[in-house]
Amino acid sequence: MSETHTKRETTDERRTAIAAAARGLIVEKGLEGLRTRDIAQHVGINVATLHYHVPSKAALVELVAESIRDDFKAQAQSRQRAGRTGLELLRMEFEDFQQLRSDKPELLIVMAELGERARRDPEVAAIMSPMRVFWINQIADILRQGVVDGSFRQPLDADAGALLFTGALSEFARTGGRFGDAQALYTELERAFVRPQASQG
Repeated sequence: MSETHTKRETTDERRTAIAAAARGLIVEKGLEGLRTRDIAQHVGINVATLHYHVPSKAALVELVAESIRDDFKAQAQSRQRAGRTGLELLRMEFEDFQQLRSDKPELLIVMAELGERARRDPEVAAIMSPMRVFWINQIADILRQGVVDGSFRQPLDADAGALLFTGALSEFARTGGRFGDAQALYTELERAFVRPQASQG
């Protein structure tokens, strides 16, 4: 193995460790309480080395966002989606959400924290906005597919429906499920889109 390749792997592993430490500290202290010295201590490096990998707060947030995207991508690729109806795909989106709540609850907490910060911090908004837009567009595409295959009602405004779906799940995650049951929430969301004869199965 070449020296260059070895260094690249070491850098990737270190950046992964920095992102994981930052995510854990955001859960513990919030983004406002995130300190580079705490991250460095968790990773076992000095602050100068940390700044080599993430020279600014914006770079750190971007690294955390990249780690979240990687988790979402890995989850999406873990199950076959080709050939499924719009309704089946929407149910898979909810199942993925539930799996994250069970297996990686810190991810949803970090997402909610960054989302809150993005409302008043343009730098964070610029980093988080593409991820949110991608999710909304993905759900809109699922809703359009469901209209075509007959599992969702007509007429249906897919863009508005995607905002409804993503907004509801985001708010549920942000509030920690304090305002109801996740399955009940999904049932109501599905009822808003589905054709009655397609609701079973």
